[in-house]
Amino acid sequence: MQATVGHDDRLRARLIRHAARCHLAVAAFLLAGCNRGILDPVGPVAAQEKQLLINSTAIMLAIIIPTMIATIGVAWWYRRGNAKATYRPDWEYSGAVEMVVWGIPILTIMLLGGIAWIGSHNLEPSKPLPSDKPPLNVEVVSLDWKWLFIYPDQGIATVNQLVVPAGTPVSYRLTSATVWNVFWVPQMGTMIYTMPRMTTRLNLQADRLGSFNGLSGHFSGDGFPGMQFQVRSLPPDQFALWAQGSRGTGPALDSRSYAELSKPSSYVKPMTYGAVAPGLFEAIVANRVPPNPVPPPQHNRPVNGSKP
Repeated sequence: MQATVGHDDRLRARLIRHAARCHLAVAAFLLAGCNRGILDPVGPVAAQEKQLLINSTAIMLAIIIPTMIATIGVAWWYRRGNAKATYRPDWEYSGAVEMVVWGIPILTIMLLGGIAWIGSHNLEPSKPLPSDKPPLNVEVVSLDWKWLFIYPDQGIATVNQLVVPAGTPVSYRLTSATVWNVFWVPQMGTMIYTMPRMTTRLNLQADRLGSFNGLSGHFSGDGFPGMQFQVRSLPPDQFALWAQGSRGTGPALDSRSYAELSKPSSYVKPMTYGAVAPGLFEAIVANRVPPNPVPPPQHNRPVNGSKP
């Protein structure tokens, strides 16, 4: 008897320690998300997406939590040692039970579908953001394995560094010079594909000053882990000074420098081009620029004169 009690105490203590570790892990995950991820939005798009996530989760929990409680309650009530539980082997139908079992899930799906329908239209990527300020135009090109940002109105370009004015909508045109990729700044919201010889559109805005992480959300080869960039949100006057100071300084982005930039490389340090060849983005989309010098594949090739 004493051995059984001691075993139960040890088992209970082990379960308590395991539950404490789980709680700490969940808390750390939530705090990490609040500090740097999608739960810490810096603009209107990410804020709406966060609210949509919270609303959808709450609606689903309204079903999940009662179901889990009911499962435990039914198992407890109909346990073998409960003499009050009535055993009715001939019971087969209840209209009230059927209404609850089918009605509540149907209403939940309709509610979730309505929220998703409204949210998908309000957060349509190409839809301009309401603002009394004119949007900043930025052209985005995904390369192997780096990001090129062209400011057509300012006549400059950057690599792995996106500088935007706070409180101003930014209208993006995106394409890929190589394979499919995904442009994503979690704190600004709405990841979107970049595709070769195609153009996608995206509208985002950062209302908070600071530096935010951007990344590629689609595996694209060996250098994928280093395909990251920084978003710097500056006051509008500082952004104007930065754009003016960058114009005319540093190398120019023409066909020759673009051919060099398009060579596969990863973990590329941020850099700025003081001038951009007119129509470069359109030439990339139309595949009129020098081809990307990707080395030929090494698989299925003869080794030491042997046949494949």
